[in-house]
Amino acid sequence: AAAGILCYVGAYVFITYDDYDHFFEDVYTLIPAVIIIAVGTLLFIIGLIGCCATIRESRCGLATFVIILLLVFITEVVVVVLGYIYRAKVEDEVDHSIQKVYNRYNGTNPDAASRAIDYVQRQLRCCGIHNYSDWENTVWFKQTKNNSVPLSCCKAALSNCTGSLTRPMDLYSEGCEALVVKKLQEIMMYVIWAALAFAAIQLLGMLCACIVLCRRSRDPAYELLIAGGTYA
Repeated sequence: AAAGILCYVGAYVFITYDDYDHFFEDVYTLIPAVIIIAVGTLLFIIGLIGCCATIRESRCGLATFVIILLLVFITEVVVVVLGYIYRAKVEDEVDHSIQKVYNRYNGTNPDAASRAIDYVQRQLRCCGIHNYSDWENTVWFKQTKNNSVPLSCCKAALSNCTGSLTRPMDLYSEGCEALVVKKLQEIMMYVIWAALAFAAIQLLGMLCACIVLCRRSRDPAYELLIAGGTYA
């Protein structure tokens, strides 16, 4: 179950980041998500090993289980550290790339960057980098010469909005940069909290396995009986 939830969290991060990948250039930002999916996959195999070792009361299997869990625990600690590092870098990444993305916008023949901007403005209910007036400095705005912003800036409740700057009350007033940063940082926090939660589960698993090992070694039924050199 823990393995399945971890894989789900990692996949969720990948899918969500795919909608915002034009706003950051550092591909290493997804490293925590990659690690957490790998850990989730490995955790499923480890869980099977632990169950089999416990059922068979195998000391070797349980010892292997504890060692692997310890390695996974260390990996999850690394995920938490990387998560915090890249969470702090998100703002710089978005600030560095968002102006380039807006300058590549082409409303008549939408490319990947154009679709990303329209998606973000509709999804986050924002317009422009800091506000809708930022569109006046873009190449697309100067080429169209119609004093309008993309329709994705229009408030969802309005059906007759044309994006005209003469009716600013029809447009989202908040800029997208701060909201994109907030969204990406929230996603990274999901990774951090998931890694912390399952690191606690790893500790519990290691503790339980160690208790079983200790009881297994102290059980007199398994001790060598000095009776004619035979074993119980």
